[in-house]
Amino acid sequence: MMGGGFGMGMGWWWIIGIIVLIAIVWPIVQRSNRNNITGQEPRKSALDILKERYASGEIDKQEFEERKKDIE
Repeated sequence: MMGGGFGMGMGWWWIIGIIVLIAIVWPIVQRSNRNNITGQEPRKSALDILKERYASGEIDKQEFEERKKDIE
């Protein structure tokens, strides 16, 4: 008789254990995802890259203007 009651009581403990585990892991996962998102640099547009290349002297003004027309 006690064995049956004890078995029913133990059946709920694994659910409580899972809930506690989720409560511990969930904030950690959310924090790491938030850090990954804010840690990334925004992607540069093609025009920004072109401006950088022109500013650094990789391309001259004529090439800059031609490529700028292609982008726009």
